Amino acid sequence: MKLASYRIGDRQTYGIVTEAGLIDAGARLTGNADLASLLADPAPLAALADTTPDHALPDVTLLPPIPESRRIICVGLNYKTHIAETGHEPPAYPILFPRYPDSLVGAGTPLVRPRMSERFDFEGELAVVIGKPGRHIPAADALAHVAGYACFNDGSIRDFQRHTSQFLPGKNFARSGSFGPWLVTADEVGDVGALSLTTRLNGEVVQQTGLDDLLFDVPALIAYVSQIWEVRPGDVIATGTTGGVGAVRQPPLWMKPGDHIEVAIDRLGTLSNTIIEEDQA
Repeated sequence: MKLASYRIGDRQTYGIVTEAGLIDAGARLTGNADLASLLADPAPLAALADTTPDHALPDVTLLPPIPESRRIICVGLNYKTHIAETGHEPPAYPILFPRYPDSLVGAGTPLVRPRMSERFDFEGELAVVIGKPGRHIPAADALAHVAGYACFNDGSIRDFQRHTSQFLPGKNFARSGSFGPWLVTADEVGDVGALSLTTRLNGEVVQQTGLDDLLFDVPALIAYVSQIWEVRPGDVIATGTTGGVGAVRQPPLWMKPGDHIEVAIDRLGTLSNTIIEEDQA
């Protein structure tokens, strides 16, 4: 299934994306407040999958699939190509930092370049959404805890990212990243290592890789993270970006107002956003 969170009119809800439109599961499953509450047991969603859609996709505003995730963890320097282009040594352990929900928008909503900086960079990524809770999860069992996958753009304000050794400031400006367009359940995705990721800026390919280039793959990341805390339904792990980021190019390639950025992953869809100035937001 393709599962989306969205807004229609003044109402926020969630549902199932089909070729014919959106099935409003939030209106039909009134005992479940949001999509995250159904990830551990998606059977009620599956039971609605063949029903008549309630909305046309162009009539809604897509939100991040998990709009208010309690934990969004990003992974730094996790593609071998990106490690090589930055000149770093491969890390011994995953480099983790948080993003907060208000730093992310859904597909179709503009990303905001802050007035503080012009060094607004793209990072096309795979996001993993947890469905089954667990702690101290062996890597061999980790995929059983995945609800599904989505595209992610870890939009980065590079000068603020480099103010200190901590990545957090450059990764959390309001509406600087995106997540979506929907969550595709793990049973429809299969082996993520067999998929490819492509980032396009104004139609030009700027990043392209197979997801088998990850230094720490999805099972390894879940195993590591679950040593630190219990992973719970709706937790998000953004697995890092590949080579080709704007900061390492000569001259650097920054996203600017009026630009259009896309992150596409096989079987997951395309996450598309335009760029606007903060004063336009």
